[in-house]
Amino acid sequence: MAISAGVTASRNPEFGFKEEQPYVDPTPKRHTGYKLLVVLAVWVVGWLIFRGQNTLAIPFNQLNWFSTWINHVRDDVQAALPTNWFFHGVIGHISSFVNWLVNQIGNLISHPAEPRPVPEIGWLGVLAIFTWIGFAVAGLRSAILVAVSFLLFGIFGYWTDSVDTLIVTAIAVVASLLAGIPLGIAMARRQTVSSIVTPVLDVMQTMPSFSYLLPAFMIFGPGATCGIVLTMVYCLPPLVRITELGLKSVPATTQEAAQSLGVTRGQLLRQVQLPMARRTIVLGVNQCTLAALSMTVIAALVAAPGLGTDVYAGLQIENVGQAAVPGLLIVVIAIMLDRTTTAASERSQRQGRGRSLGGRNRRLVLLGGLAVVAVTIYLSRTYLDLATFPTSWNLGGHLQNGINSLTDNIVSAIDTYTAAFKNFLSYGFLNPLQNLLANSPWWLMAPVLLGFAFVLGGLRPMLIAAAGEGVILATGLWNDTMQTFTSTLVATVLVMVIAVVVGVWIGRSRRADAVLRPILDGFQTIPSFVYLVPALALFTPSRFTAIAAAVAYAAPISVKLVADGIRGVSPTTVEAARSSGITSWQMIRKVQLPMARPALVLATNQGLLYVLSMVVIGGLVGGGSLGYIIVTGFSQPPVFGKGFAAGIAVTALGIMLDRIARASADRYGK
Repeated sequence: MAISAGVTASRNPEFGFKEEQPYVDPTPKRHTGYKLLVVLAVWVVGWLIFRGQNTLAIPFNQLNWFSTWINHVRDDVQAALPTNWFFHGVIGHISSFVNWLVNQIGNLISHPAEPRPVPEIGWLGVLAIFTWIGFAVAGLRSAILVAVSFLLFGIFGYWTDSVDTLIVTAIAVVASLLAGIPLGIAMARRQTVSSIVTPVLDVMQTMPSFSYLLPAFMIFGPGATCGIVLTMVYCLPPLVRITELGLKSVPATTQEAAQSLGVTRGQLLRQVQLPMARRTIVLGVNQCTLAALSMTVIAALVAAPGLGTDVYAGLQIENVGQAAVPGLLIVVIAIMLDRTTTAASERSQRQGRGRSLGGRNRRLVLLGGLAVVAVTIYLSRTYLDLATFPTSWNLGGHLQNGINSLTDNIVSAIDTYTAAFKNFLSYGFLNPLQNLLANSPWWLMAPVLLGFAFVLGGLRPMLIAAAGEGVILATGLWNDTMQTFTSTLVATVLVMVIAVVVGVWIGRSRRADAVLRPILDGFQTIPSFVYLVPALALFTPSRFTAIAAAVAYAAPISVKLVADGIRGVSPTTVEAARSSGITSWQMIRKVQLPMARPALVLATNQGLLYVLSMVVIGGLVGGGSLGYIIVTGFSQPPVFGKGFAAGIAVTALGIMLDRIARASADRYGK
């Protein structure tokens, strides 16, 4: 308790007059800053004395007991694949069915269907089918967007791979819907189910996407099935959570009124809860679809078909143009799916306002469009020129050369500045921090992290951090984890600097909000994999390239959270402060930022998790440490176990940081 200098009045019953009493502040003084300084001082002193000792750094090809054991498990699983009832009978049949389904759909719309030299339905028929679907579910604007997007698939020279990306994404989303919506309903209706499933979803959402590539690869092997399973693991949690939220948001009075009419639980769900939660559930489908697309691209590492393979091939040979063209198409697909699913959720509202076709007119237009689709399917099956996209329209090669030329010119013009910026951050912040983290003895670094966890979050985050440290130590990758942690911290600081500067500007200026928010929304639709391409062009393969990509990936969400927090400050408070004659800088520093502290803490939490996931993916472009170990685990069988262990270490680090950040938000973000 703290006693302030102010006083309050209370009535003395004996004498009948008011007696001055000191005001007691109910909020305890935690002295967080002093405690953090003590932990930091102990850490620095210990580092100065014991620097470079017991850091647990090991050569890349050296395996500890855990990595060796994982290699033995992999060998046993591969040996059991042909005969074991589970791997051969269950996993084998699932994998065979999914691969068969992908091949059948591919033969229908993207790959040659033997003995035909072309697919069953040519490009013109596919274009018409998806344009009609876009109009049927989302309206005319979405139909035009779909048509333009599909034309770009062919014009950029990646028709087959683009359609394959959509096939894998669609199968993963449909499977996620079949599993996720019923699970969300069960969680909304039964608290026991929610209590059991929620921690699992927390772990799934906290795990960086790279961390479960190798486990799925070991069980399902390379191919479409492994990619679809990985995609489902990644895109299922947001769908389940948003479905549960939508159903729980249905007003209790509405449900009670329906129950008073004698409806059953099934009727209540079908006729009341689901219709009223429809828009929220469609939002969940939107988020699920974008997450599926993002993971489908990363699944190229396990030989899943699609554009991710082309981006990865370009990154491997450091050809920016070759990676950028399929990367642009991934962005096109993301925008198409985002806008179409969003428009689908709003179509009924537009019809109610009389802004789109409805009723009989709409049905006539759909029937007419269906007739056009049938004609185009017939033509594309009959004429070879309408079955394969015209090569004369293919501008992909010219675009690649143009991007490479433009990139060379831009890099030549700004190379001095980018190199100076890279060196400034590397030598001024990144290297010293990595020296402090990675060159501290593990027995010093471990309690220091526990101290920070306890001061920032309390006992429970400290215990979770202790468990996470135990897992990391067991993997034998303590030093590599500290290097990944270093890049994560530096990138998070950069994200928050950008978030505060730009977020305050957007929050205080409606004109800036109108201009920048659509750009931020667009950046949020871009899959994480794509951010590697411009970062590689500017900074060449290095750990700083991974940091730059991570900052670009995480900044939009953090900026929007800070902007919303600034805008959410009470107008009455702002007016009262302005009437006292304070300057704009004082308004920001003394009023708006302190009152937007919950938004700042949340922005830091989200930025940290986004950064960690992207820093790990940065292993593809020279990011080093855990990300590089995971990537190498695919290509070098002897280090498969070490790559698997690196995924576990990333997961442990992510859970530690997430729990500390959440507890800190609960404690200080009020």
